[in-house]
Amino acid sequence: MTSETAPTTTRPALADGSRVDLAAVTPAITLGPLDGRYRSAVAPLVDHLSEAALNRARIVVEVEWLIALCNGLEGVAAPVVPGAPTLTGTEVAYLRAIPATFGAAEIDELADIEKVTVHDVKAVEYFIKRRIAAAPDALGAATNLPAASELVHFACTSEDINNLAYALMVRGAVREVWLPAATALASQIADMARDQADVPMLSRTHGQPATPTTLGKELAVLAHRLRRQLHRIDTAEILGKINGATGTYGAHIIAVPGADWPAISRAFVQHLGLTWNPLTTQIESHDWQAELYADVARYNRILHNLATDVWTYISLGFFTQIPVAGATGSSTMPHKINPIRFENAEANLEISSALLDTLASTLVTSRLQRDLTDSTTQRNIGTAFGHSLLAIDNVRRGLDRLHANAALMADDLDANWEVLGEPIQSAMRAAGVAGTPGMEEPYERLKDLTRGHRVDAARMRDFVGSLGLPADVEQRLAALTPATYTGLASRLVTDYLN
Repeated sequence: MTSETAPTTTRPALADGSRVDLAAVTPAITLGPLDGRYRSAVAPLVDHLSEAALNRARIVVEVEWLIALCNGLEGVAAPVVPGAPTLTGTEVAYLRAIPATFGAAEIDELADIEKVTVHDVKAVEYFIKRRIAAAPDALGAATNLPAASELVHFACTSEDINNLAYALMVRGAVREVWLPAATALASQIADMARDQADVPMLSRTHGQPATPTTLGKELAVLAHRLRRQLHRIDTAEILGKINGATGTYGAHIIAVPGADWPAISRAFVQHLGLTWNPLTTQIESHDWQAELYADVARYNRILHNLATDVWTYISLGFFTQIPVAGATGSSTMPHKINPIRFENAEANLEISSALLDTLASTLVTSRLQRDLTDSTTQRNIGTAFGHSLLAIDNVRRGLDRLHANAALMADDLDANWEVLGEPIQSAMRAAGVAGTPGMEEPYERLKDLTRGHRVDAARMRDFVGSLGLPADVEQRLAALTPATYTGLASRLVTDYLN
């Protein structure tokens, strides 16, 4: 490219050509919106799915493995490794305090260790060994902890620690942060459905007027769909393994041939509250993650469906938005209250689902016994859940600012009497089967009357009166209006929205 065709920079500069390098500003400016603009909505996930949370979870696993090797487990005699010291309650508490007190200073210290090891899990091992070496100063010279130092990371491959750490992190993020928020949203929608169960509304199929329903019943459908996914997510299996470099317990058997290592592995994984995976390569296969992320993505997509439906109801005027004092809807049109909460949710749900799809498809494949694609992929779990959590927050806030416009929905119904063609032709069919004469071609006769035509109340009642229906049927149809033709919509909300 010649200098004549080279693009000019669009970065703002001072008169002398200089500019502030934003990458050098301290404290550091965030690159992504989850850690910047939207931080407050997703901050609870930091305690579970950040890089610091990963290292803390690794410390938890390493510490618990060390305690298990020394003191045994339920159903596993102590010590697992002959000659290992039996740790006192004070020593166990000291070890468990290492992850519990893992804060800013410890994060920096671990980062400094990793600069030397250039290996994150090895850095965690050395970090713990530093604490063990300092135990005599904290607990007294008689402590047994230094004798157990070389059991830190005993017979483990890095993935033994990582898979269990991620399992603990994801379990915590889902159960303590995402699931409560997602459940609260589903309950909020369910409450709205009950409140609006009797409010008649013209439904639309293919965007065209269809049979009447109630606003509550349509909301109940979405609440029910969301809750079904929440049940799957709440009961999902979370697997873990600890079985060595390629899943064969090779080092374990050579070092301590007398131990039942599969039984020890099972007991340890279950001690962490996880489901044991007995057959793996170097990595736990991540199938459980793919299953979980598929369910969360499906929840996202159902919520996306709700967001687009509510957006459409707002556009139709069925929902009005309660103004927020001082807020601006448009920079130039003062009258506007834009449905921004639902539009923001749509975009973030799409981003979250795309990331979850990528996580699920990537994590189930690992070349032969191990490749590292899962390592960098799993570091995006927090981002995937973050965009979903942000969307949930936006939908909840958006729903809080809605008011159902029952009067407009009633006007919409009253302008569409042709929707009664369905019950009238169905009643004619039933009457014809029962022996009433003159009921031939009911569908076709209603089609001629209504298709492509506006039919008002008077014309519809005149038509019904001309059919020669049994008196009770004619009376029932003559009393019917679009607003009362809602079937069992209200009852469905009451009976089945549990």
